[in-house]
Amino acid sequence: MIKAPRGTNDILPPETNKWAYLEALLRRLSNTYNFQEIRTPIFEYTELFTRTVGETTDIVQKEMYTFEDKGGRLLTLRPEGTAPVVRAFLEHGLDSKALPAKLFYLGPMFRYEKPQAGRYRQFMQYGVEILGSPSPYSDVEVIQMGVKIAEELGLLGTTLFINTIGCPECRKEYREDLVEYLKDQISDLCPDCRSRIDTNPLRVLDCKNPECRKVTQDAPSVHDYLCDECEAHWETLKTILTSLGMEYTVDPTLVRGLDYYTRTVFEIKWPPLGAQDTIVGGGRYDGLAEQLGGSHIPGVGFALGMERLLLASDKGEKPIDATCPIDCFIVVAVGEDDGFSDDMYIRGFQLLQDLRSSGISCDFDPLRRSMRAQMKHADRAGAQYTIIFGEEEFRNSAVSVRSMKHGWQKQIALDHVLGFVKGEILGGT
Repeated sequence: MIKAPRGTNDILPPETNKWAYLEALLRRLSNTYNFQEIRTPIFEYTELFTRTVGETTDIVQKEMYTFEDKGGRLLTLRPEGTAPVVRAFLEHGLDSKALPAKLFYLGPMFRYEKPQAGRYRQFMQYGVEILGSPSPYSDVEVIQMGVKIAEELGLLGTTLFINTIGCPECRKEYREDLVEYLKDQISDLCPDCRSRIDTNPLRVLDCKNPECRKVTQDAPSVHDYLCDECEAHWETLKTILTSLGMEYTVDPTLVRGLDYYTRTVFEIKWPPLGAQDTIVGGGRYDGLAEQLGGSHIPGVGFALGMERLLLASDKGEKPIDATCPIDCFIVVAVGEDDGFSDDMYIRGFQLLQDLRSSGISCDFDPLRRSMRAQMKHADRAGAQYTIIFGEEEFRNSAVSVRSMKHGWQKQIALDHVLGFVKGEILGGT
């Protein structure tokens, strides 16, 4: 038997109902914050990611699914969403329209990682981007939206961590001093961090190895090297957050894992998830559009993995209900007179279509099982009402309507059953 590839998962009913609920919630909040949906291809030219994400990052070096197509072109299944969004933004001239542009995306991403709880090699990601605004108010807007998503899902007690990593100009001197410091401590660093010293020293600050974290505790802080503009942006950001009553923790080692970040970076964590407790992460990327050949278009955004968010939801105050009950279920008695049963099945099937045409969710049993089995099927489907075609009722041109919740049962004339059920369900009685 062929099985799904390692690191992927099939999402089956009733879990798909949780996904539908979460997707609807994210779309609703996107509309509330005036973000418009953008959809980009699942694969892009590999250069898009090597130039923006960074050739020395773990994503590019270890995690990308890259292949050569039949035309000899090097393509990559997208490992993240921001670079494709900015590419599409520039390619289609959205930079010449009214700014800022507020966009969101929702779709599958691909990274070759060790599978674990809430992390897969194919995973669903939701993200938002504000392009064309250098304002710290835009930074706070996306942070606030990330916090709002957690609140809507009942994830109480989230923690917001923020940092600034400055701009390329004010990082020059900082980078030199950081490299000098790390080289003095090189024997205490893990092999990955030793190789990063000359290529991407800021990534050493993000290492989770306990020994490396001890080293970086006393490392130079970028906060001491900020230029006037980055300092002003940073102070304004904190002032806005404080004015809104949003608690935060400044983490000088927070740098995020992608090379295109500048100035603000942030993470929203939910401790009950354990070691992998980050549910939202993002920041500012003011030079990304220029890296792709465009003009200077500042940007800020965040992304979240939906699998991890659903995992958190199951442990939160408002776990998503996976059930998807239907309005009614048609039960047909199977008697000895097969011809008569056929007539009831046909009439029941006609009523089924009438109910569905009226916007009422409805189902029936096509396998001609016993009434007992059909009633169990109705119960498993979460039906609010059953419409029972019994022989005696049918001979009298009637059916029985039963409330599965309240237990009452009424005999209704066949000609009136559609109106009665519509009144019960759509009328809210």
